[in-house]
Amino acid sequence: MARSDQALDAGTGSGPATRSASDARRLLYVVNNPAFFLSHRLPIALAARDAGYEVHVATMAGAASADIVSHGLHHHEIPMSRSGKNPLQECATLFALWRLYRSLRPDVVHAVTIKPVLYGGIAARLAGVPSYVAAVSGLGFIFMRKRGGFDFLRWAALLLYRLALGHRNSRVIFQNTSDRDVLLEAGAVRQQQVELIRGSGVDLDHFAALPEPEGPVVAVMVARLLADKGVREFVEAARMASGRADRMRWMLAGSMDSGNPASISDQELQRWRDEGVVDYVGEQSDVAGLYARSHIAVLPSYREGLPKSLIEAAACGRAVVTTDVPGCRDAIEAGQTGLLVPPHDAAALASAVQRLADDAALRKQFGEEGRRLAERAFDVRQVVQRHLDLYDTLIAAAGATRKFEPSDLD
Repeated sequence: MARSDQALDAGTGSGPATRSASDARRLLYVVNNPAFFLSHRLPIALAARDAGYEVHVATMAGAASADIVSHGLHHHEIPMSRSGKNPLQECATLFALWRLYRSLRPDVVHAVTIKPVLYGGIAARLAGVPSYVAAVSGLGFIFMRKRGGFDFLRWAALLLYRLALGHRNSRVIFQNTSDRDVLLEAGAVRQQQVELIRGSGVDLDHFAALPEPEGPVVAVMVARLLADKGVREFVEAARMASGRADRMRWMLAGSMDSGNPASISDQELQRWRDEGVVDYVGEQSDVAGLYARSHIAVLPSYREGLPKSLIEAAACGRAVVTTDVPGCRDAIEAGQTGLLVPPHDAAALASAVQRLADDAALRKQFGEEGRRLAERAFDVRQVVQRHLDLYDTLIAAAGATRKFEPSDLD
């Protein structure tokens, strides 16, 4: 039976309890946000459960934790801040992960997103976890900045990546080649660790390709309301197009993220709503239905791992306009499933969206090619199987040796 563990005792110092050889293989996901786990990793976790794994999930506190338990998975709450500005809180997160690993004794730890990858990887080495998987879904804002001279924060981040990804029996999953190359060139990963899996996959049955709706053209952006998602450029492009006679709609769907320093403020969002150039519809649980009511998918982000919203748009047969940056350009085939524009360029964004709005035949062509791309590269069943194969490979490599013999830090 699944359970939600708010904390695990550190023990008496005699080490974790012995596990019998008949125990099910134990898999632990470490993710920052429980809602993100549900939206991006649940199909893989459920497939692992059905394959005989005992599946555990460690996240920060959140309302979605109950949903994790409802799927028959074990949940553990880990103290984890969004900002990372308090050193004591960061140390508490690292210690909590180490203690959880030593108590739970997972066969495989699979960490997702930046902070779980960094802290989860260091803790896995200290605790002697036999197998470790890191999913690098983007490198963060530090790697978006223009380089000029010595960058201490970039240097420190790369040092943490080297420590976190140095596990002897591990794989590092990249969603695009740009992030892979950055960490390879920095010596943070070894070539034999690298796995390239383009995103978390899409359910091709749920995200079905439907004909475009009747009425004015709708361009929709589905993303958290963050500056580095390009939300301000989207609004500015909508302003530029506001005088068009065809009255096309610019729809913005997503939630605020007050814990993120890049979040749009409540006041700015209210000004946009008062201005009326974009139709803000909030966070949408039925994204497939949203695309069914739209014509063009837009994401002017500054950098991504591989944006889920764009692979879902492709599965729904919608033409895409996105930025020519790592992750975004990996989610489309430029000139075949969508158009690329420079980042930070609202005028280019407006022009590309208007080009598609004026050309129904081109939208249809891009949409059909996008669906074929989704079937070929983004099918969630393929993504799930690659993960299960990866877990099995690592467990076989670990064998019966070095099980929980901390630490493998050199």
